[in-house]
Amino acid sequence: MRVVIIWRDDTDYSRSVTEWLGDFKRRTGREPESVSPDSPEGESLCRLYDVVEYPSIIALDNDGKLLQMWRGTMFPRIDDVNYYLI
Repeated sequence: MRVVIIWRDDTDYSRSVTEWLGDFKRRTGREPESVSPDSPEGESLCRLYDVVEYPSIIALDNDGKLLQMWRGTMFPRIDDVNYYLI
C-alpha cells in the first residue's frame, strides 16, 4: 500500500505538516510520500483522486485504488495512517 501527503511548502500550514511528518517518522519509523501539488506527479494525483484541499493525505492500494482520504489541517491519528503502510 501507499500513503501520500500532498502539500505546499512555504504556506501557513507547512510547519504543522513538517511537525506531523516528524512525529510520524519518530513513532513508526516510516514516512509517507510527500508530494507538491505543483509537481507533475502531484498534479496528476490531484486530478486522479480529486484533491482540491491542501494538505491532503491519501491511502492507496497496490493497484492505485483510493482507500482513504484525509483533508485539511486536522491531521488523522498516526496509527490510522500507519495502518495503510503495514
